Amino acid sequence: MDYITIDSKKIPIEGEKNVLSLIRKAGIDLPTFCYHSELSIYGACRMCVVEDGRGRIFASCSEQPRPGMVIYTNTKRIQNYRKLMIELLLSSHDRDCTVCHKNGMCELQSLAYKVGVHDVRFPNTGEKKKIDMSSPSIVLDPNKCILCGDCVRTCDEIQGVGAINFAFRGSKTQVIPAFHKKLSETECVGCGQCAAVCPTSALSIRSNVTEIWDAIEDKSIRVVAQVAPAVRVAVGDHFQIPKGENSFGKLVTALRIMGFDQIYDTNFSADLTVMEEAAEFAERLSKGENLPLFTSCCPGWVKYCEEKYPEFAGHISTCRSPQGMFSALIKDYYKELDEKEGKKTMVVSIMPCTAKKGEILRPDYATDGRQDTDFVLTTTEIIRMIKQVGVQFDKIEGESADMPFSLASGGGAIFGVTGGVTEAVLRRLSANKDYQALREISFTGIRGEEGIKEAVVDYEGREVRIAIVNGLSNAGRLLERMKAGEAFYDFVEIMACKRGCIMGGGQPGPAGPRTKQRRMEGIYKVDMASNIKSADENPAVTALYQGFLKGKEHRLLHRNLKALK
Repeated sequence: MDYITIDSKKIPIEGEKNVLSLIRKAGIDLPTFCYHSELSIYGACRMCVVEDGRGRIFASCSEQPRPGMVIYTNTKRIQNYRKLMIELLLSSHDRDCTVCHKNGMCELQSLAYKVGVHDVRFPNTGEKKKIDMSSPSIVLDPNKCILCGDCVRTCDEIQGVGAINFAFRGSKTQVIPAFHKKLSETECVGCGQCAAVCPTSALSIRSNVTEIWDAIEDKSIRVVAQVAPAVRVAVGDHFQIPKGENSFGKLVTALRIMGFDQIYDTNFSADLTVMEEAAEFAERLSKGENLPLFTSCCPGWVKYCEEKYPEFAGHISTCRSPQGMFSALIKDYYKELDEKEGKKTMVVSIMPCTAKKGEILRPDYATDGRQDTDFVLTTTEIIRMIKQVGVQFDKIEGESADMPFSLASGGGAIFGVTGGVTEAVLRRLSANKDYQALREISFTGIRGEEGIKEAVVDYEGREVRIAIVNGLSNAGRLLERMKAGEAFYDFVEIMACKRGCIMGGGQPGPAGPRTKQRRMEGIYKVDMASNIKSADENPAVTALYQGFLKGKEHRLLHRNLKALK
């Protein structure tokens, strides 16, 4: 077997594409900024430099392993080299770290400490650049950018959007939208994947934490929270909770301690989405019109389609997302009580997604001109609030959410992973809902993290063709095939983020392969533990349709498409 020698230890070459992979295989945590296994090799940050037996220094991420190589990862030359690179990065970096929201979680800060940089010899001679706060989802601060290029490659290669890129040359190089446009003026869909890979806070989530604290303090406001499926398997990441463990009960307790008046589960409104979307799909299928039906749960995907493929926009489901349905329902539900008590109900969504911050502002998500969701907090923001209060998240006991809007099926829970919406809709449409029939649905090829999955299922004697996509660059490839007449489907589920909401731009990071896998497993465990598997078997949903929601279904659960014209 071929091998290379790393710090006097022989490491076998078993298909690794670069020296860095072999170094990590040897148990050495070599620092990197610009290396991500799912992105192209860039080799710009120079943090992963090593020295070979001939004294040559090179970036290990871009070097192919060759049998017989001798590699040293921590020589004096390498140590000095890394320290110099960190100093140079810090010399042009906004070093106002104590008030930076990423303080304590910043990779640049961590590496400066790790390599022993305690002083920066070079002054920052760059001029202060304007911070772009035009997007409801993302804040772009060029003063904190270290030009690693992670965001540029993610936006282009993973999402296929290309909203940002490098501009200018030399010391004037910046990562900005073309022609000095603001983010809100570009094709940015607000998915937040750029912020998720940013090692500093040059790209960060636009926070609404202050507004929520103000509302909680105001006794004339009834603050209602709804918690999305994917949040529960990620919120424990910073509190020594095992990766992927369902922490919904603990989160409910923490929210009550914070002062939220009512806490509900968005899994409930995911069941409503299944009911409406399944009905819409069955109607389109019976008429053979306006197919395929594209899912509408992901606002990043919806905006991507409207911007880049407007010819397909009419195929998107008229259903609101679970967030949109829930907020519209809650505002109507508390309307009379608000008038009686002289209060105002504010709906706060706790989501894994930064694009949801933009969704709540869409005119087609307003009910009679009323904005239904007042604020969106991402998982990372709610973690920050938990820390501010001082709640010992890992030690508190879990509590149940409030009724009646928290009883949900397992189908509602799996909305958090790619393929989950499709599986929940198929469960709803299935005439046979016994254990074996539902298991057969899960084995049709709709589960898994592949970028594009295809399946064919039987519905009332007809073959129904399905596509499931995660990652917008994959969506673009599928839509190009459809435009060319090379592919046709009846139902297409698309999520902007790879692997679905569990890896949304608002989830805590960094998240490696193990964390991604655990989160997916955690969602399916919630489903397995549920006594109710299908939305139409949820008694709370049935009671709602027969009672409060009767006659209001279209007004509260569907988008007002006229508002887009």
